[in-house]
Amino acid sequence: MITTQEDLQALIHKARTSDAVALDTEFVWERTYYPRLGLIQLALSDEECYLIDPCTLTDLTPLGELLADPAVVKILHDAPQDLIILAQATGVYPHTVFDSRLASGFAGLSSTLSLSHLTKELLNIDLPKTETRTNWLKRPLDPKQIEYGLDDVRYLPTLRIFILARIINQTVTNWLHEELARYNDPEFYQPPADENRYLKIKGAGNLTRQGLALLRELAGWREQEARKCNRPRGHIVNDHALLYLATKQPQSPEEMQQCRELTRHTIHQYGQQFIIQIKKGISLPEHNHPPLLCSAKPNTAEKEKLKSLQEKILLKSNLLGIDPSLIGNTSDLRALIRFQQQADTFYPKRFASGWRQTFLAEIL
Repeated sequence: MITTQEDLQALIHKARTSDAVALDTEFVWERTYYPRLGLIQLALSDEECYLIDPCTLTDLTPLGELLADPAVVKILHDAPQDLIILAQATGVYPHTVFDSRLASGFAGLSSTLSLSHLTKELLNIDLPKTETRTNWLKRPLDPKQIEYGLDDVRYLPTLRIFILARIINQTVTNWLHEELARYNDPEFYQPPADENRYLKIKGAGNLTRQGLALLRELAGWREQEARKCNRPRGHIVNDHALLYLATKQPQSPEEMQQCRELTRHTIHQYGQQFIIQIKKGISLPEHNHPPLLCSAKPNTAEKEKLKSLQEKILLKSNLLGIDPSLIGNTSDLRALIRFQQQADTFYPKRFASGWRQTFLAEIL
């Protein structure tokens, strides 16, 4: 357990002489907007693993130096969230990352395997998952927490070797490197702009363009309020309530009481703000409305085109030995089909360039 700046400096110095290190984090994120970092795990091999205590250490600058070092591969499983938290904690953007979950999809495996399933699949080792719900801010850590933390990084260096050994097609290797290079881009660690938060709300695809304009204003306001109060956005007002407000466009607190998701306390506290955002969205000219998102209920022709596209993607993916879900989910593919038929719909950015564009060019 690393609890002093001297020990942290020594560990990072040693880690930077390695070609690759494994990293993971544990955090608490139930009652705050920003995650509270409780533990950082680092492994040089399966026999040399460390726990870094961010509750004791006030300066994680040395860890930032490791994250930014392009000469050392940082191995994580399902990397995005951990990397964003580490970037926030150190003030440094990571470089040269290997995401074992993502890479598995290029190695004839599913790209959504949990660490325990991947370890079982490739190493035939069972990882106990006993501490998935635990308070990582409490000290001292008990032995089960410590073992759980170490197991999350212990086998990652070996898993990386096994995954890379399974990829024999140079084209697929190049695609993997291209996909991993996203983690080198500082833009990757920036949160979505407040005005784009509405795109994350399930059910937004059912709204009209004006409804989306209202939802955009409401979701953007909620994000700012949650950040200011350091509370989860759902504790301010949940997604169902935002969809109701964007659809029904209530103009008074009394009308808002028709929504079950809005408590009297919420209406009393935020009702006037809801009205302001609704009026702001209504006042926007039509050319400033967002484009339609993918409809939740595709018509028969869209269903047939989607099925055909998915079959072709599956066939080509099987030939190359990659997970077809890496190309895009159903929503992405449906949006692509609708964009080809209707120019004012949302175009999936992931298909605009790079290896996915190359993959789809022949099929389309």
